[in-house]
Amino acid sequence: MNSKELPGGRYRVGDLDLTRFGYGAMQLAGPQVFGPPKDRDAAVAVLRTAVELGINHIDTADFYGPHVTNEIIREALTPYPEDLHIVTKVGARRDADGGWPHARSPQELRDQVHDNLKRLGLDTIDVVNLRVGGFDRPEPGSIAEQFGALAELREQGLIRHLGLSTVNAEQIAEAQAIAPVVCVQNFYNIANREDDALIDSLAAQGIAYVPYFPLGGFTPVQTTELQHFADELGATPMSVALAWLLRRSPNIMLIPGTSSVAHLRENLAGAALTLPEQLPAAFS
Repeated sequence: MNSKELPGGRYRVGDLDLTRFGYGAMQLAGPQVFGPPKDRDAAVAVLRTAVELGINHIDTADFYGPHVTNEIIREALTPYPEDLHIVTKVGARRDADGGWPHARSPQELRDQVHDNLKRLGLDTIDVVNLRVGGFDRPEPGSIAEQFGALAELREQGLIRHLGLSTVNAEQIAEAQAIAPVVCVQNFYNIANREDDALIDSLAAQGIAYVPYFPLGGFTPVQTTELQHFADELGATPMSVALAWLLRRSPNIMLIPGTSSVAHLRENLAGAALTLPEQLPAAFS
């Protein structure tokens, strides 16, 4: 067992024992992650069900909506259970057209951290990820100024741990020279494996890797090999994709999102799917 891998499907992120299967709150907002949900009561129910099912790792961002998901999280889950941990990210905003422009000046980052604290109703955020790249891949360049601004907030006690999102290996190393990095969120799934070497490197360092869009995001993962293998197992392709990610490396943690309680239960059951010891070459 990896030194950070814990019994009961958990992984140690800094000093936090998080469930490897978490919940991503992005889909609690309206269409294209903009505006309020169609059914706010259903959104509240999904969050409460996630916690009831044992999930203690909620991923969010104040620019989802914007502000919508954090406000729903606070409504649904306060007073927060002692074992519940919220991870957020900063470095972007939403414009009037629903775009995702960068917002990464030190002052913008400080403001975003304070906005997350206010809307979540927290004095300290467990993990704040600095979002660096574009929608689905890193952008080259130094992140020292931005990460340094968050490191100062960590020293002030407003942030417990720091992570990164949409970054490359050089940016991770640059950040580590400033403050500890406990997790990395990058685009990765069974059909997009550009980060294979990075995942292995982070696993060796005991750093969690959290693939966003683990099921493909707005365009669900669909491959012929995945469908055939799922048919052989009598499972859904999405179940195989989630189970494969958890098996891929012990430091991988999942945050699939949904606005449906039924879909949440399906995802959780799918992740528990037992894959055969010998996987087809396409999944190796």
